[in-house]
Amino acid sequence: MTAPYLGNPKRTIEVLQKYEFVFQKKFGQNFLIDTHVLDKIINAAEITKEDFVLEIGPGIGTMTQYLACAAREVYAVEIDKALIPILEDTLQDYDNVTVLNEDILKVDIRKLAEEHNQGKPIKVVANLPYYITTPIIMGLFEEHVPIESITVMVQKEVADRMQVGPGTKDYGALSLAVQYYAEPYIVANVPPNCFMPRPKVGSAVIRLTRHKEAPVKTVDEKLMFRLIRASFNQRRKTLVNSLKNSPELSFSKEEIQAAIAACGFSEGVRGEALTLADFAALTNELKK
Repeated sequence: MTAPYLGNPKRTIEVLQKYEFVFQKKFGQNFLIDTHVLDKIINAAEITKEDFVLEIGPGIGTMTQYLACAAREVYAVEIDKALIPILEDTLQDYDNVTVLNEDILKVDIRKLAEEHNQGKPIKVVANLPYYITTPIIMGLFEEHVPIESITVMVQKEVADRMQVGPGTKDYGALSLAVQYYAEPYIVANVPPNCFMPRPKVGSAVIRLTRHKEAPVKTVDEKLMFRLIRASFNQRRKTLVNSLKNSPELSFSKEEIQAAIAACGFSEGVRGEALTLADFAALTNELKK
């Protein structure tokens, strides 16, 4: 297997020019051109020769080459048809890579894990367009597909949001959702000059290691997330009013006040003060 040759600006430009590739605004494409960052991602994802890796958004195959050298097998899912001939070229020397031209949200990951990893949890690595990062990550978690970890390049402020706790301005529904499913760890901050074209914002690599068991017990996971969303949709309002005004919920003001009191929270409490365990307790009260 040949050593990775992509990952620096010169090589990337050569490949893009050869294929007269045009960056698509709608796909939010920014290709990584820094070998140090690529090494950090591979190390953070703890890829070994035992691993089957699902890569989302391989682009021109820069990280795919690194993954192919580290893993047993790589499945790379790319939505942009224009990149498929480029990937066939840049990955032709790697016999352990399969490229799929598909939308990741339509891929049967459970089936992939069964066919290629004896049903064991797989590792996901991704450099995603920032506008779709959250739906993809949440989709992977909520479907309860067999995933051990997701190592992903995201917008710096999104990475911060994923790992903060109550009482901070970045704390919100995303923080709670990610922390319910996984342990977030920011691996590295990545400045805009590590990409082509340069994004306008700073980025970060974050690893989300899937919990073996959820850190809190709730009788109704879906209801808990409806409560969480409602609490942060109107951040400045009290929890009582946020929940009462939510079109997703049908509890009366009295029921909400009683549940909040039963949990021992003050009547004027806001959603941003509650921990994941608090939301689980509130869900269980309201479910009664």
